[in-house]
Amino acid sequence: MEKVSKEELLKKANKPAEDAMYMHPFYKGKIEVTPKSCIRNYDDFAIWYTPGVAAVCKDIHKNPEKVFEHTNKANMVAVISDGTRILGLGDIGPEAGIPVMEGKALLFKYLGGVDAFPICLNTKDPDEIIKTVMHLQPCFGGINLEDIAQPKCFYILDELRKKMDIPVWHDDQQGTATVCLAGLINALKVVGKKIEDVKIVLLGAGAANIRIGSLYMKYGAKPGNLIYVDSKGILHKGRKDLKDHREKWEMCNITNEKQISGQLADALKGADVLSAASTPGPDVVKKEWIASMSKDSIVFVTANPIPEIWPWEAKEAGAKVVATGRSDFANQVNNSLGFPGIFRGALDVHARTITDEMCVAAAEAMARYAEKKGLSEDYIMPTMDEPEVFIEEAVAVGLKAIEQKVARKILTEKELRASAESMIRRSIEDTKLRMEKGIIKMPR
Repeated sequence: MEKVSKEELLKKANKPAEDAMYMHPFYKGKIEVTPKSCIRNYDDFAIWYTPGVAAVCKDIHKNPEKVFEHTNKANMVAVISDGTRILGLGDIGPEAGIPVMEGKALLFKYLGGVDAFPICLNTKDPDEIIKTVMHLQPCFGGINLEDIAQPKCFYILDELRKKMDIPVWHDDQQGTATVCLAGLINALKVVGKKIEDVKIVLLGAGAANIRIGSLYMKYGAKPGNLIYVDSKGILHKGRKDLKDHREKWEMCNITNEKQISGQLADALKGADVLSAASTPGPDVVKKEWIASMSKDSIVFVTANPIPEIWPWEAKEAGAKVVATGRSDFANQVNNSLGFPGIFRGALDVHARTITDEMCVAAAEAMARYAEKKGLSEDYIMPTMDEPEVFIEEAVAVGLKAIEQKVARKILTEKELRASAESMIRRSIEDTKLRMEKGIIKMPR
């Protein structure tokens, strides 16, 4: 196979941004509302609207749970952001965040058959955000929090999960953690190491990596074998500057058994795994630091839009398995592989929440799917063009929700699979048909 030059790789890496600047104004957004009910003739409006709809309203009033039967609530998710942490670009505001939330809604629909709607809020006040989201509960079967700065994102998620009776999920935390765990499960198989034995360095101590480390530990990683590194250095019990940051301070006290101090270069010496969710690169992580890691090291560099180090440079430095958050490189470890299937499963059983155990079940389903197809250094994760993986996740999540008694609706494995297959395939076929018919116009 002919070797690709670094210039060609960089050109490939920059192409999505160039295409995006053409395609977004071409379509003026990525989602729209279309009917799902039949309209045989105008008489049908008497059924869907007045006077017929009054009977349905009265039935819901008498039996509130009927809202899941009579409306789209059971398939509707609100994608909520205040624009303070957009894609690692920082606080660029709610308007600038709309393209990301629309993209999220597009992935929800195409990959999971979930109807999602972007809602970007013109407030940064965490209590106002909580209050607003709670007011939205009647219409939605789930809430996806997105790109909200830390530490307030922890508080917002915790409060909403306590107060709401539908799943509230922060994708930057739970989604990223679930997919990273799936990737790590299989990467460890490729290099022949066990999670309880490996030294894991987590670059970045924000919302994503705090939850990633927590899920790694839930799956079997030893807390003492984890080392966190933030912008000021390694987290340890001497970092008194973090006492007011609950989540970081907790990690100071339960991780880093040897209590080493210093910077990322010090943490990476002899490490088996680098799990980075920090500042977009490409020079945040140096090649020589990767070279200091243990033999057959695993490197996850998930910053978007540019990973903390280019994957080919990490490979040149000796990493055995390298993953990024981008779909244009091998081994995409990105939450887009998780949330569509996870919400599909949660919505199908009308779940009241999404637990850590449901996340682990989804990660294991993802890992199993990839393993069946054959693992390699360049294939540890399914890709987005394998719709079956979202079905597997949905089934695993739905079954776990039923087992944990957080499901309102009890379905068998066969019923869960049929529901997920129907909803996901319907979305894919609908999009294809609309393109074929010219309803969705094709760009030049």
